[in-house]
Amino acid sequence: MFDKKMPEAWRVLRIQSEIVDGIEHLIKVRYAAILFGSARLTPDNPHYQAAEKFGRLLSQSGVNVITGGGPGIMEAANKGAHNQGAKSIGLNISLPMEQAANPYQDISLYFRYFFVRKFMFMKHAVAFVIFPGGYGTLDEMFEVLTLIQTGKSEPFPIILYGRDYWAGLIDWLRHTMLASGCISESDLDLFKVVDDAEEGAKIVIDYYHQRLKTADEE
Repeated sequence: MFDKKMPEAWRVLRIQSEIVDGIEHLIKVRYAAILFGSARLTPDNPHYQAAEKFGRLLSQSGVNVITGGGPGIMEAANKGAHNQGAKSIGLNISLPMEQAANPYQDISLYFRYFFVRKFMFMKHAVAFVIFPGGYGTLDEMFEVLTLIQTGKSEPFPIILYGRDYWAGLIDWLRHTMLASGCISESDLDLFKVVDDAEEGAKIVIDYYHQRLKTADEE
């Protein structure tokens, strides 16, 4: 939450401390897949179950998993990844309601500022996997799309899980934004839509190993 009582100069130091603390705790995490989605979906929801499977498949293949650390889809992905080979990490955010850290995190960090948390997501990202969600999920999705579109980040897989959920948005992107000349045809190639956790996980795992090989050769 925004602290109105804190002097601006001290707020800068708090921001700096969050960045330093995050880097220090994740310094050994080379790359990770970032999984997003609604905090409101429960274990009986098919998307929750798919996110759990997604996290498990990634972790078993050596891919670290980072989520927002909360309930719902975040909990599912952390639960699937926990004790399966790679790290299950949560970057929690302090909110007046809704956010509570799930218990499936090998590394659990807390942030006061959304933009610091976003920086930490991007710093280690080898892929973004975006499950059905609300405003926060859309915020993260368009943030990473913008960074890749503008060349501020090198391209990596952006996967939207759940064709039915995303169909209306994709239709609007194509028939309104693209048709109006506000984006290019190539911008629609920045993401891929899947309905199967195994298909999506394979895309991430293949890219992860390619990224490791490239980094080792540099």
